[in-house]
Amino acid sequence: MPRLAVSLPLAVLAVFLLLFIEETTFQRSSSAIAEIEQEATTQQHIVMLTQQLLAAESGQRGFLLTGSARHLDAYDAALRSINTTLEVLRARLGPHVADMQELAALSRDVSRKLAELDQTVRMRQAVQGDSRKFVLPVDVGLDQMNLIREQTAKLSASSSHRSDLGEAQIERTLKLSRAGIPLMALLGLLAFYLYLRQSRDLLEAGLREQKALQGERDLLETQVRERTAILTELATHLQNVREDERGHLARELHDELGALLTAAKLDVARLKARLGKSLPEVSERLEHLIATLNTGIALKRRIVEDLRPSSLSHLGLVASLEILAREFEDQSGLVIATQLEAVEIGGAAQLTVYRLVQESLTNIGNYAEATRVDITLRNAEGFLHIDVKDNGKGFSPDRLGAGTHGLAGMRHRVEASGGSLTVTSAPGAGARIAAALPKDH
Repeated sequence: MPRLAVSLPLAVLAVFLLLFIEETTFQRSSSAIAEIEQEATTQQHIVMLTQQLLAAESGQRGFLLTGSARHLDAYDAALRSINTTLEVLRARLGPHVADMQELAALSRDVSRKLAELDQTVRMRQAVQGDSRKFVLPVDVGLDQMNLIREQTAKLSASSSHRSDLGEAQIERTLKLSRAGIPLMALLGLLAFYLYLRQSRDLLEAGLREQKALQGERDLLETQVRERTAILTELATHLQNVREDERGHLARELHDELGALLTAAKLDVARLKARLGKSLPEVSERLEHLIATLNTGIALKRRIVEDLRPSSLSHLGLVASLEILAREFEDQSGLVIATQLEAVEIGGAAQLTVYRLVQESLTNIGNYAEATRVDITLRNAEGFLHIDVKDNGKGFSPDRLGAGTHGLAGMRHRVEASGGSLTVTSAPGAGARIAAALPKDH
């Protein structure tokens, strides 16, 4: 943390100073370059003014010599250009008071010069014949032109001085950048060095913490595996106890309640035979009692079969699955097709397969909205495969909530028997429950 408290402010300071130097250099250089460009343009206009005066004087002399309108047009164009150039110079030299005073004097001298030129032109236009001999020897405006050259030279020198100041400004900013940027780079390198040292310390601390966390994670994983194994054994034990209790209850119902109901039915039949038709009302009541006893016997048989299917021990797995499919078909109205191969497995595995098919049919009847179910039992090398497939609305297996105990119970039964369970489904594509169990489990 102390190195972080130093490296971070150093890095921020280096970045800030570097940005400040770069921005200052850019602003000053841009201002100086703009000033230099402006002064160069000003000098160009000063030179243009002198050239335009010379052009006006050349046009005036050509007109005096030849009287040609072509020279007069050149003279008029030069006058217009002179006025435009003076306006531009007034705009550019406005911020400079001394230059504006010099420009005012220059403008007065230019006006005098143009007035003298204009006077000679009008005289030439008025005089006929050889009168040009009178006009030409007159040396008009020579001193005035020399004065104009001196004034333009002063303006040009002043502008050059400002250009020199701009160049000096650029040189100073470049020196500032040359000295400041390496210094900021060194400052940044120092901050980076401190940051690397701190990163190394943090990495080492992180590795130590990760190693400690890995040890705790391994310990937790070991405990979770042990607890999971215990819970799995407990769940298997509870499932076996449940099946044993259901088997015990089925036997009690079959032996005790079945015997009582059968004895009661026989007693009622003997009473009915003795009474005959002498008492029609009593005979009718006895018929109703016999029907009730038959219903109770049928209910007892159905409950016993649900608790522990006797067909498994008497008829085998294939026949029991056929009976289960036909009874469910009659109750639900679904079309159930079976393809069942004879298999040789133990009683516990038979019960697992039976419960798997039973639970699958129950889920299909309650949720699938299907019209057809296919049940397949087939042999493989060392395994048997059981598939229950429907054409219902399907579901997303990865979105099943924690309350789907039916599938969880089926998976636990199959895995406890050493097998594996696969659930394949998609919305609108039906569902398929497939299990593979070892035959020798």
